Amino acid sequence: MPRLGRECNMDRNEKMPQKKPVIAFYAIMLLAMLLANAALFPYLASRQVVEVGYSEFVQMLEDGKVDRAEIDTDGRQIVFSVPGEGDEVALYKTGLTGDPQLNERLLAAGVEYAQPIPQQNSPLLSFLISWIFPLLLIFGLGWLMNRWLAKKMGGMNPAMSFGKSGAKIYAEAETGKTFADVAGQEEAKEALREIVDFLHAPERYNEIGAKLPKGALLVGPPGTGKTLLAKAVAGEAHVPFFSISGSEFVEMFVGMGAAKVRDLFRQANEKAPCIVFIDEIDTIGKKRDGAGMTGNDEREQTLNQLLSEMDGFDGQKGVVILAATNRPESLDPALLRPGRFDRRIPVELPDLQGREAILKVHARAVHMDDGIDFGAVARATSGASGAELANIVNEAALRAVRMGRKLVGQNDLEESVETVIAGYQRKNAVLSQHEKEIVAYHEIGHALVAARQTNSAPVTKITIVPRTSGALGYTMQVDEGERHLMSKEELENKIATLTGGRAAEELIFGSVTTGAANDIEQATKLARAMVSRYGMSRSFDMVALETVTNQYLGGDTALACSAETASRIDEEVVAAVKAAHEKALNLLKENAAKLNQLAQYLLERETITGDEFMAMLAD
Repeated sequence: MPRLGRECNMDRNEKMPQKKPVIAFYAIMLLAMLLANAALFPYLASRQVVEVGYSEFVQMLEDGKVDRAEIDTDGRQIVFSVPGEGDEVALYKTGLTGDPQLNERLLAAGVEYAQPIPQQNSPLLSFLISWIFPLLLIFGLGWLMNRWLAKKMGGMNPAMSFGKSGAKIYAEAETGKTFADVAGQEEAKEALREIVDFLHAPERYNEIGAKLPKGALLVGPPGTGKTLLAKAVAGEAHVPFFSISGSEFVEMFVGMGAAKVRDLFRQANEKAPCIVFIDEIDTIGKKRDGAGMTGNDEREQTLNQLLSEMDGFDGQKGVVILAATNRPESLDPALLRPGRFDRRIPVELPDLQGREAILKVHARAVHMDDGIDFGAVARATSGASGAELANIVNEAALRAVRMGRKLVGQNDLEESVETVIAGYQRKNAVLSQHEKEIVAYHEIGHALVAARQTNSAPVTKITIVPRTSGALGYTMQVDEGERHLMSKEELENKIATLTGGRAAEELIFGSVTTGAANDIEQATKLARAMVSRYGMSRSFDMVALETVTNQYLGGDTALACSAETASRIDEEVVAAVKAAHEKALNLLKENAAKLNQLAQYLLERETITGDEFMAMLAD
């Protein structure tokens, strides 16, 4: 895929910062060359050679004035030196006349000969040695340095990469994605089809005077398919698709992020109609709070340039800006006002039908066995994102290969669900018999309390096989349908089910272990939410005592009350969990015989299904 921006020229104001590192390198090297020439000038400067007659040369020999002499290789000329005042040496040359006594004359005069004497250098050779060859060497070293740095920077010439957007561009229909590849997001696709229609037939909107929103913001948890939706829009509209991450705008040098924004929008205008997709826009679009030196902050300059560019480009040309984030509450309000990202498209976690459709889409590329019940897998994966469902299908295919099968079966899919939720089976983990008994009673305690309460999800599987997530066993409950609301009674039943494992340990063994740590954490979190967020407390009624931030990234909470109120909340939470714990203990005492029978059966089998559990419970 071509990297956009490699060959694009920038305006005059942007060129200067780009060339500074290269200009500095060459300036330093040229200065070094000048200093070297100045130091070597005495050696490279030409020396005058005076031509004399042969008879005069013979007279100088007889007078003892000649110091050294050199005869050239073809024997036609002799160069000799005559010492002057101080360190000065005069050079002379004369033509040879075939004198047979030359050697005798030189020996008699005590002259050193046949040794090279510095002569006048050729002006052209001196120029080449002094300037041309060093310049070629400097530029050659600079070129090699640029190539080495280019490899370090991912293939882009560092001298020309400053200010370039670095966006990846897909030509028409090269995204390879359409709305048929996106399942479980029907509402989001419906909202984006209007953009596709505008890119196909903009004249219909221009005739009536309607203006399509310049930007659309895709909001949702990680893995729900925001990037996939953007590519599908480009694939449906058959227009070029620019893709860049928000972090790619952030540079070490101040001003480079803004230059990249300018370059990106310039290229988008040249290729209009097109789609520009900015992933993780919260990287550069965070709120400006005025704290610190925000005026010189690189991220803020980049945001300001983005706001300016979105105001400046013509929406009628067909340039649509799509962006994705899972932190919409952190975005600057100026980015969300009308005329910029004024359309917000939620891309939420898929519902039951959506999960089933997503599983079928990913199963198209896998050889599946006949009669696969995707609905059962969808029911067991409540709250899973599209990326997690794709991983489940892939894990099922890998398991089928490990088992030596050529088709993926229902068991592979069900096991892959457990693998994603709880991790792989730890086949080498060795538990003592006493620990296995504790785990068995613990898991049966969960299942028994759940089964003896109304409005609880049915138990589908119980196992005491250790998993790589650290769980020594688990009990799986799956609702028959999709649940969007839970009553106060259902939440209380869920807390009681969570305490059922610890209650079984207390009832049978008279002591407790660390195995209930995760159950305690979940029960406490659920009880606190009932009091502080859901208004299910008589003491506080319908008062919000807790705020939720980053709802798409785990939902961090923070209390919004006084210390005294927080203490009362703690008391309410403790009372709610304690009441659920007492309820679980009473249910297990009433069904102690079944508890022992089911625990022994689980010890023998290690894994039992929900149907087996319910059949034994009904006997």
